[in-house]
Amino acid sequence: MFKISDEKFNGFLFVIILPFLLFAMSYYGFESSYTRLKTAETAPDFLFSSVYAYRVVPNYLSVYLTGSAAFVIEHYLPFFQKFLYKNGTAFYHSLFVMNSFFFLLSSWVFSKILGLKFIEVNVSVNLKRIVHLLGIFFIVITQYAPTNCDMMALFCYLSGVYCTLKYFHTRKASYFFSLTGIIFLSTFVRETACLNIAFFAALFIHPEELKKGKFEAVWKTIPLVISFLIPYLGLRLMIVQKTTFVEGFYIDRNFESPFNLAGLLFAMIVLYFVYMLCQSTESKTFFKKYLFFSLPYLVMITMVGLYWEVRLFLPLILTGIVLACHQFKNSLTRI
Repeated sequence: MFKISDEKFNGFLFVIILPFLLFAMSYYGFESSYTRLKTAETAPDFLFSSVYAYRVVPNYLSVYLTGSAAFVIEHYLPFFQKFLYKNGTAFYHSLFVMNSFFFLLSSWVFSKILGLKFIEVNVSVNLKRIVHLLGIFFIVITQYAPTNCDMMALFCYLSGVYCTLKYFHTRKASYFFSLTGIIFLSTFVRETACLNIAFFAALFIHPEELKKGKFEAVWKTIPLVISFLIPYLGLRLMIVQKTTFVEGFYIDRNFESPFNLAGLLFAMIVLYFVYMLCQSTESKTFFKKYLFFSLPYLVMITMVGLYWEVRLFLPLILTGIVLACHQFKNSLTRI
């Protein structure tokens, strides 16, 4: 009984408390020269007049939480008001609360993934905690460029990864339907929902099977693609503005700015490091396939994103960590 209580307490410390403290330090312990969100009184206009406008769920929450934060500070925290406004605006504090909430949910889901019986580190609690902490550090260090959608999108993505792994090993239809629903809903959060399709394809689509004319895995992937395209295209038909698909092309900046080149180098080294963590041939194969199916996403980052925003590579990094720890014995012949 005491052992179970200790495990729950330690889990709470390592999955919730420690990650939250690290996250708070990244938002309030130092200031980024990259963003000025800390001085924004309300949700910035660009959230509703650029590609951010299609991220309707985080935008709506930002507006609602900013008003709620201002009301709570003014009416219920007058004794704390001076301290809070010295360290940010109502919008910035609401951004921290929202991102912290989904960050902790992401930490919990990531822990659940590492706790699956198919995960090799499950045999060692201490090793599992180290791997989990490694993922948490990568998440926290990318928050020098905070947005209102990344943490929510990461939670959705990791939830999709969890459902994909459960479906891969159990073949229960409920996990597949849950994955389809997650992709559909998370597209209203951020376009990175498409990476769940890449992860599913990496696990289920095998070149050897395609050469034999077996396309069952491809047909299984189609509903996921549709669940992404319907909200993605639907939002762009309903929300009419000049910026429809991309805000601008920044490919020249990515290869001219030292910061962007540093971000690219960081991503390449970390992805290589994660790849080297994959000890089994199966894990390395799946990771390479995942990167292959993620090529459209990587091309879009190159064309319309900025490499210095290394948060864009975060789903790839965490996925690599998961694959490095996973058992895929005899799975390459499974459909």
